[in-house]
Amino acid sequence: GDYNTGMTIEASSILTTNSFSHKEVETTKDKVQFRNYVNSELQERVTRTYTEQHKNQTYVYACKKKEEYGALKTGIELSIWEAAEMLNGIVDESDPDSDIPQINHCLQTAEAIRRAYPGEEWDWFHLVGFIHDLGKLLLHKRFNEPQWATVGDTFPVGCRFDECNIFYDSFKENPDHSDPRYNTELGVYERGTGLDNVVMCWGHDEYMYQVCLGNGSTLPAQGLYMIRFHSFYPWHRHNAYQQLLNAKDKEMLEWVLEFNKFDLYSKDSTPVDVQALRPYYEKIANKYFPKIVKW
Repeated sequence: GDYNTGMTIEASSILTTNSFSHKEVETTKDKVQFRNYVNSELQERVTRTYTEQHKNQTYVYACKKKEEYGALKTGIELSIWEAAEMLNGIVDESDPDSDIPQINHCLQTAEAIRRAYPGEEWDWFHLVGFIHDLGKLLLHKRFNEPQWATVGDTFPVGCRFDECNIFYDSFKENPDHSDPRYNTELGVYERGTGLDNVVMCWGHDEYMYQVCLGNGSTLPAQGLYMIRFHSFYPWHRHNAYQQLLNAKDKEMLEWVLEFNKFDLYSKDSTPVDVQALRPYYEKIANKYFPKIVKW
């Protein structure tokens, strides 16, 4: 397809030969215990975040935020590593699994991928593991966005909210839920338009994707999909929103699923040696991004 442009040779050949084999992830708790939204210890906090997100994330709001942050005019300029360090002290209040510092989760995800996919031809995949959550910088006092506008599972806006969305009932408070422009199967979209043309609710996935695009990152298309859609559980876990998908989306789904195993099941409370890993991740960050990134 024409979306191979800008890919490294290795990545585009990987895409066409489809040569990766699905790897198992080592995990410290039984897989059934992850993403427990019913009686996790952090339940009240998680419920509050989703209730606010579902009430406030309208099509107009998401378009406005995408335009505002997509321009990368905050004046904040940081290297990828500096951005990851800034994440420390930030807690994702939508996550029932993780109370560890964010940089540890970034490195745990990246290292789990690196163990399963060693070798330089996969360094883009290691980097995606490291940077996938950097959009959570929006929670930092320098940006000061609320939890509900940064974290949580994501969903398209501008069309009907699918019933497989977590805490679905709270969408009834969203004005788009009763707006005939936005509450039909397709809403503002054409059937099969492709996720590239869909406005997602505003949050850390979309923000980091905009940072990649605006800074001319050379990550392959699979990596960009992993960043933009890792929280889009209604699609990659429940197979919803089929009416919006095109061929590229269907091809990319297995890459998003492969990434997601590492993102979800590497949330181990054992600390990683952050400084020992720093040189490797700085090196690959500089390969796929400018040394100083506009945020």
